[in-house]
Amino acid sequence: MFVANNEAPFADLPAALVEEVLSRTGEVGDRLLETFQDLKRTRAEMREKLVESNLVMNEAALGYPPSPTTCAADGSYAIERLLTVDLVAAAAVAVEGLTPPSEKRHWADPHHGTFVASEPHRPETATVLRAVMLGNELVLAMDAPHELVMLDGSFTLPVIYFNQAINSAPGLQELSCSCVFLDNCQKYLEAYVRLLRSDRSDRQFVALPKYSTRREVGKKAGWGKEFDDRGLLTMLLEPGELTKPLPLEAPAQEWHLNTGSIPAEKRDTVDELAESLPAWLNAVHVFYYKPQEWLPALRVEVPGSIAKNNHRLAIVVRGLKDQCATAAMMEPYPIYLADRTVKSLARALPTFRQVATQRISEGYDGDIGEVFFAMHGYRTESGA
Repeated sequence: MFVANNEAPFADLPAALVEEVLSRTGEVGDRLLETFQDLKRTRAEMREKLVESNLVMNEAALGYPPSPTTCAADGSYAIERLLTVDLVAAAAVAVEGLTPPSEKRHWADPHHGTFVASEPHRPETATVLRAVMLGNELVLAMDAPHELVMLDGSFTLPVIYFNQAINSAPGLQELSCSCVFLDNCQKYLEAYVRLLRSDRSDRQFVALPKYSTRREVGKKAGWGKEFDDRGLLTMLLEPGELTKPLPLEAPAQEWHLNTGSIPAEKRDTVDELAESLPAWLNAVHVFYYKPQEWLPALRVEVPGSIAKNNHRLAIVVRGLKDQCATAAMMEPYPIYLADRTVKSLARALPTFRQVATQRISEGYDGDIGEVFFAMHGYRTESGA
């Protein structure tokens, strides 16, 4: 059935609905065509304005450091809603990038961290589980021995997700993921602060969000709000060019981590880490880099210690270019591989459920039908 639906995506939809959607999609295409034509006409003018604003530089201006060893960390979570409980899983992986010929591989296999449990039905489960996933991702990144460590996502996501989990987890002690998060909260925050501080010159930590609503370059260059930084810079930057690092656009409210809900016996160290977070987040800079003709511009977030050091910035740029070696991938190789790996978690969760169902059935001395009813899955929710 799954294959059939892939081959015939409209098979279960009313014909009239399909016809209406297709007609409206055509209208959307016409409007996008007008936008692309307008952009093509003004491209030279916008490119000139970008150059005149002194925001663009060539990678050659940074020098040519040796190729760094690289890895990338990513995570995902999935919740299968069963009749009686939720089957939950979270995984984080760190994958090594393409290795320079002169270097030995640090890892024979990807490194990972996992969490699997059955939980009572609670609406906040996804909030806490996502924080556990992200915490494990940060710890893997911190422990990686590579010279360039990439995160799939923004440096600002952990403070947002940790805030949500800290507010929810203390009141949900019946959830295993809440207990795990509270037990490891200090370790997660220590890893987060170390990545943001990035004070070792032999290890560069960067974040590569695929999507962002921030417009640091657009505001500086005077573009209209209808233009997205990454989309426009993909068309304006030449291969090998990057924008000069700019401070990350500040949020409407000051960055903060509300630790008031953390149990008192764990709060002292957590409070100290939380107090240091705003300064490190305010120091984060962002630049866009187009390593190859066939790639969109990469949005790269770097700690302030890297943004203000041209040698460390050159290592980041060189590492990104080395990992963008083929048109088959629209992002650096280890980011692509880590993303593909963890995204398999949601597809694998029903198999985990079947294994658990079989184990229960073997030891249950009642009506076996009760087991299958209780372990019937209604839907799977997932995220990254």
